[in-house]
Amino acid sequence: MNDLKYVFYIGGTPEEVWKALISPEGTKQIYYGSVIRSTFQVGDLLEYIGPGADGDETVHVYGNVLEHVPNQVLRFTHFAGKSYTKDDNQEYESRISYLLEPVGGCTKLTFIHDQWQEGDPHYENSDAAWWMILSNTKTLVETGKTLDLE
Repeated sequence: MNDLKYVFYIGGTPEEVWKALISPEGTKQIYYGSVIRSTFQVGDLLEYIGPGADGDETVHVYGNVLEHVPNQVLRFTHFAGKSYTKDDNQEYESRISYLLEPVGGCTKLTFIHDQWQEGDPHYENSDAAWWMILSNTKTLVETGKTLDLE
């Protein structure tokens, strides 16, 4: 399976992009009402929790923090939440990396979803969803609003 890698140039500072990606105010807008719960300490649990199949506390994605450098890097293991794996009862691990760097007066956001396991049933949906989520991130930082994707 190929790595999913996307590069966006966003008209905002790394701090503004980071806030959109990490803060409850940002994540609720770009991740369909979900927030991140984590201490962000390496090795600790990271969960995206929000409205879904299991109610308001649905765990959509979870994993362990691999690297956390505010305004620069967030890297964590990635597993689909239990409500997404009920049918196959198999967990497929992959890895998510957000890399931010200033470029002139904007921020280069490199997003990588890699280390896919062969046969992971979440690959196709991830490939489609990341374009929308990352486009929403760019739009939110630049305009203060998200895209109307529904």
